[in-house]
Amino acid sequence: MARRIDVTGVGGVRLAAWEFGDPPKTDSDPAHTSPGVLLLHGLMGRASHWASTARWLSARHRAVALDQRGHGQSEKPPRAAYTREAYVDDAECALEQLGLGPAVVVGHAMGALTAWQLAAKRPDLVRGLIICDMRASALGAASQREWADWFKAWPVPFATLADVRKWFGEDDPWVERPNPARGEFYAEVMTESPDGWRPVFEPEQMLKSRETWVYDAHWEELAQVRCPALVVRGLDGQLGRAEAQEMVRVLPHGEYAEVADAGHLVHYDQPEAWRSAIEPFLDGVLTA
Repeated sequence: MARRIDVTGVGGVRLAAWEFGDPPKTDSDPAHTSPGVLLLHGLMGRASHWASTARWLSARHRAVALDQRGHGQSEKPPRAAYTREAYVDDAECALEQLGLGPAVVVGHAMGALTAWQLAAKRPDLVRGLIICDMRASALGAASQREWADWFKAWPVPFATLADVRKWFGEDDPWVERPNPARGEFYAEVMTESPDGWRPVFEPEQMLKSRETWVYDAHWEELAQVRCPALVVRGLDGQLGRAEAQEMVRVLPHGEYAEVADAGHLVHYDQPEAWRSAIEPFLDGVLTA
C-alpha cells in the first residue's frame, strides 16, 4: 500500500507524494531510515506508474513517487508555471520536505530530465541518478505540432476504460503494434466525468511542459552531474542507442543499460527486465 504525503512546490502548488511501505531501518542505527529513492514519472504520467518498482524498492529503501504539477492528484492551476525550472524546483522541494536527500532520483522521460537538472543544481541532494528513455538533444518544432495534432485526435470522452485501453493499445495512430501495457498506462491517467472518461491533466499544460525539451538541448546540465548515473533505454524506445551512449560519455560517471522487448515505457512494459537492469546500480549507490 502507498501512503499519501502532500508537499508544497514552488508558487504554493500542492503536490501529492506517495510513500510505499514502511521506511526500512538501517542495520547500524535502527533509529534512522535507509537511503531514499525519489521516483519521477514522465509527461502525462503519474506516481502510480511506479508502483511495481516502488514495491520492491520499499523492502530495503524509502521509496517515494511524486505526482508532478499538473499530473495525477497534484494541483493543476491554470496560471501556474509549467517550466523546466518549476518542475526542478518542485522535486527539490519534495526531497527537502520529505527528508529524502541525498537520494537516488529515478526519472522516466520528462522526469529523467528533471532528475538530471536537479542533480546538476543540487548535488548535495542527489547521490545517484537513473535516466530512463529521455533524450538530451532538442526534438524540434515539428514534434510540438505533431503532439498538438495527436491530442486533438483523442476520441474523448471515452465511454469506458476498456475503450481507453483499446484505443491507446491498438487504435491510436502512434501505435506501431498492439501493446496492452500502453493501454493500461493511459487507463491510469483517466478520470470519470459525467459524460465519460477524460484525462486527469489538461493537454495545453502538457504541451507547455514539453516546450523546453522540444526547442532546447540539455547536454550542458548532463555534463554537470557529478554523481553516478545510469542511462537506460528500451530497445524500441525513443532514445536511440547512439545518443544514449553519447549521454553516458558526457556524464562524468555514466553507465549504460538497455532493456530488450521494451518501448518508451520501459519500466511499465517490462518490469522484471527493468528491475534486472537497474538493481545492481542501485545496490552499488545506495550501499556505498
